[in-house]
Amino acid sequence: MDMGRESRWEKDAMTVEIVFALVTAAVLAAVVFAAAWCLVQAFGLSGSAEKSALVGGALLGAVAGVWRLVRVLLRFDVQRRTGH
Repeated sequence: MDMGRESRWEKDAMTVEIVFALVTAAVLAAVVFAAAWCLVQAFGLSGSAEKSALVGGALLGAVAGVWRLVRVLLRFDVQRRTGH
């Protein structure tokens, strides 16, 4: 066996981890945006206040999603390198 190459199991584990990271990031982003939308509905905002709140929610959702994606993938890389 070539020690420099990844096994099929390692490739599969990496694929599962990437899909997990993407799905959880998307869910987190959606939850953050939904929270902003709920606040807009609860306070009855309209016009520029509504637009600002929704844009802010979308931006916070995107940041939270990217943060989750990076965090999961970095954690997986550290575990893979240490052999856990």
